[in-house]
Amino acid sequence: MSEQNFEIAVYPGDGIGPEVTCEAIRVLDVVAQQHGFTLSKRYLDWGYDYWKQHGQPAPDGFVDSLRDVDAIFLGAVGWPDDMPDHLSLAPLVSIRQAFDQYACIRPARLLPGLTSVLAGKGPDDIDIMVIRENSEGEYIDNGGRFKQGTADEVAIQTALHTRKGVERILRFGFEQARTRRRHLTMVTKSNAQRYSYVMWDDILEEIKGDYPDVETVRQHCDAAVMNFVRWPERFDVVVASNLFGDLLTDLGGILGGGLGLAPSCNVNPEKNFPSMFEPVHGSAPDIAGQGIANPVAAVLSLVMMLDHLGQPVAAKQIQAAVESAILAGHKTPDLGGELSTQQMGDAIISKLASSDC
Repeated sequence: MSEQNFEIAVYPGDGIGPEVTCEAIRVLDVVAQQHGFTLSKRYLDWGYDYWKQHGQPAPDGFVDSLRDVDAIFLGAVGWPDDMPDHLSLAPLVSIRQAFDQYACIRPARLLPGLTSVLAGKGPDDIDIMVIRENSEGEYIDNGGRFKQGTADEVAIQTALHTRKGVERILRFGFEQARTRRRHLTMVTKSNAQRYSYVMWDDILEEIKGDYPDVETVRQHCDAAVMNFVRWPERFDVVVASNLFGDLLTDLGGILGGGLGLAPSCNVNPEKNFPSMFEPVHGSAPDIAGQGIANPVAAVLSLVMMLDHLGQPVAAKQIQAAVESAILAGHKTPDLGGELSTQQMGDAIISKLASSDC
């Protein structure tokens, strides 16, 4: 095996972000040693504390400073009681757009040994991959406020959907479906949004013939939310716009056992730019510093990162270690257990070193 070196920008962030990131990096260091690749880690002190000192969450030119890394690993950002959310999220949105990370992949899978909030549904029923268009849609900063603070105030924010953006995320979704159960659901609101989402419908009809081996279904977002709860087993790959994908993945995370288990990535599939990997959960300031946050979502985000970096064997080993630890009853308080964040990390690392993985 030829040795590879990867440079990873580590952005622990705020709240529980540094706590779960610490455990994820411990796991990453173990598998790197086991599989013969090396890591150069560049730690970023951005976020809430940086904002308090400098009046902005990240330094000028922060995007350019990341162009040469192989991947970005993020813990969590935000301290909403003090720092406005749109400020804490600004660096993430800038990174996603500057590096054309147009595919946000958020799997929702109930692991063996866990119970879903849905009665009668088990691991065989909940295995959904939501692919969120990540570069445009409703999260484009396109609009403004007029007569702000007066009784006549007006706010306008306009979503932006392009043929290029829609077609490439749908094709990416089809390709992912081919690696899974060959079923794709596109989620829109074309019955009400007659221009943007009817365009999504038209593009799907134009290209689905290129993927005759994938069954294709269209659902409106309100129906999809209901059906995620009613029969999650009918979903495989789900493709949605930026906003709808964001909403569906929080629901998917809960169906899969909780946000403490939900990983995600923001990828540029062509690998022209670095991609970013992060747990779905937020910074949870209410439990920050208590050492009880679940690090599993952060650790499973490593699985996605290593797959992207061409280390599938190491990725599978981490996945197996997490599943083995949970099946053995190792759980943090959010899952009904008593382990600390570090103890959960210890349990996963122990499984990495055992024959179980």
